[in-house]
Amino acid sequence: MRTRLLIFFSFLVISNVKAQQDSTKATLTLAAMYNSNINYYGQVTPEKYPYVLFNATLRFPSGLYFSGGGYKLLNYGSTISETDLGIGYDYEFNEKFTAGLAYTHSFFPANSPLLQASNNNNINASAAYHWPWFKTDLSLDLAFGKQTDGFISFGNSKEIELGTVFNEKNLISITPAIEITAGTTHFYETYIIEKNKRQNSNGNGKGKSDTAPGIVNGNTSEVVENTVNQFKLLSYNFKLPLNWSNGNFLAEASYQFSILGNRKEENVKHQQSFFGLAVYYQF
Repeated sequence: MRTRLLIFFSFLVISNVKAQQDSTKATLTLAAMYNSNINYYGQVTPEKYPYVLFNATLRFPSGLYFSGGGYKLLNYGSTISETDLGIGYDYEFNEKFTAGLAYTHSFFPANSPLLQASNNNNINASAAYHWPWFKTDLSLDLAFGKQTDGFISFGNSKEIELGTVFNEKNLISITPAIEITAGTTHFYETYIIEKNKRQNSNGNGKGKSDTAPGIVNGNTSEVVENTVNQFKLLSYNFKLPLNWSNGNFLAEASYQFSILGNRKEENVKHQQSFFGLAVYYQF
């Protein structure tokens, strides 16, 4: 899961209801979400981590916004798994083209099992262009902290209105999307090191140990830099969210099918499915 994902979720509802809002006023968007597994730029761990997420975004008419939130892994630990604070700016050049720049800082507890725990800072630059039949999104991310990684995501989506139920305010729509993500994987070094530490501290160090490509003979101190420096394809993602909107409220049920282009562990399936539920409200 990308750190910028929190902000993206909040802007999804903004894009659906902004026509009903006074553009001269600030808006506050609250979001809550459940997903069957967490992912970081398409990459997953052998263990599945379903989670719940909460986010709030305050957006001003100028395009400046502030975001804060966090999420809890449902099957790991008793505390919050991550919290984050963000600031960003979006600019509409015209009705077809928009661009934005954002910074997010995340806070992870000690011994976090998350892939992204070593990259607690994220700078994101994004652009979107509305063609007559679909929308194209381009996103560039620089994630840094204990490690530094770069990512690029390119996708196309199409919002399709299926009609209304009960009255004209209750709109049903789907937004099928295809996305390709590529990047470096320095973050995986830290993940493997911390995972081995947790296993050893829990007395589970016996047997086959987890190693990542580039770690020689299981020794986590000996890393072949070429394996993580390479800018490589990480995932193909196919998304199908079903949305129901009513005024300032939006509910979403989503399915994502991912094909991993960079398999790090033998016991991670090459094909992954994610199921999600989310609700948004804008004041």
